[in-house]
Amino acid sequence: MKHVASCSFGKDSLATILLALEHGEPLDEAVYCEVMFDKEISGEVPEHRDFIYTTAIPALERRGVKVTVLRSEKTYVDLFTGKITRGPKKGLLRSFPICGRCAVQRDCKLKPILRYQKSLPPDTVQYIGIAKDEQERLLRLAGNRVSLLDKYNCTEEDAKQLCQRAGLLSPVYTFTTRGGCWFCPNAKRKELRHLYDYHSNLWERMLELQALPNKVSEKFNRSETFSDIDAEFRLEDAQESLFQNAA
Repeated sequence: MKHVASCSFGKDSLATILLALEHGEPLDEAVYCEVMFDKEISGEVPEHRDFIYTTAIPALERRGVKVTVLRSEKTYVDLFTGKITRGPKKGLLRSFPICGRCAVQRDCKLKPILRYQKSLPPDTVQYIGIAKDEQERLLRLAGNRVSLLDKYNCTEEDAKQLCQRAGLLSPVYTFTTRGGCWFCPNAKRKELRHLYDYHSNLWERMLELQALPNKVSEKFNRSETFSDIDAEFRLEDAQESLFQNAA
């Protein structure tokens, strides 16, 4: 029987691997699917991608854990610029993914994972990083999907501390409590502000997409365009500058 850990390199999935190593649980490999913005740029927040490839993967490999990296042939930009082929909106760009029905999650992440899972033996055990204090999510686990965090009574905070002690806590936790693509419509204001402040090249790419004509929707999330958010941050900066000059 094969044992595979699903890994995003967030605290819960890394803590799962650390627990497996600590307690001698069987583990054949860790599987990570990297969503791409385009053919060259990762969908991971840059700090997290650097952590994955320069710190986390080498550390796991030194501990004898095989890491398999999956990617879809499709990227965020591919989906964004793809055209609707039928119906009243035929010919329009598909534009920003819909909150709660994310085509990026479906096509760029789930499809490569499901395709890879089909290559594994049918009785493969999959370790899922769900903490002891996430009971609602734990109740949805079924079949050969197992939570080692639950088995070893590890909460989300415990998982964070475990990663920190091992030197494997992603730097994204200094400005967010969650992982996710930097272009995610569910991104919180603090995450978007971080992108605006520290990764202007990525921010500009989103503004370029916003400016494309003939989109099925102009909204980045449920209520705003990306240009709206950009204008808000620019106003915040201008007000802060006035305040500092007045002081």
